[in-house]
Amino acid sequence: MSAEGALRKVARVVLLDPQDRILLLHGFEPAAPRTDWWFTPGGGLEGDETREEAALRELGEETGITQVELGPMLWRRTCSFSFDGRRWDQDEWYFLARTAQTETSSDGLTELERRSVAGLRWWTSAELSATRETVYPTRLAELLRTLLGEGPPGAPVVLASEIE
Repeated sequence: MSAEGALRKVARVVLLDPQDRILLLHGFEPAAPRTDWWFTPGGGLEGDETREEAALRELGEETGITQVELGPMLWRRTCSFSFDGRRWDQDEWYFLARTAQTETSSDGLTELERRSVAGLRWWTSAELSATRETVYPTRLAELLRTLLGEGPPGAPVVLASEIE
């Protein structure tokens, strides 16, 4: 969590495999496990690391995937939500990454992540578009379709803020 009024700096990864499937984690509220959602790997910066360094570190910790080609920043958004009894106000940068390593491991999860992550899976664009489950960012299916159809944007796209 950041200082009062400051946004927590977060790096997230839109990880695609050779079949253009995206890897998402399945999270839930520790106190209310039926409140669940899917989200991209990533997390807050530590020390003086860059967003790119944080993206790769978090990806490795949360998924076990380290054989990654990190691409450009795709999107940026601010969000605010309650989770595990606290308010989180974040400035999130989403980076494109590609990997051929599709086997995952949860060995690097933090204590909080172990209490709030039910697993992960690779999604096709069609599966993501068809799901009725909650996914963050909320426009991810549309954003992924555009990314796969047109390639990365010339400059990062600023997404609408999401406040819960």
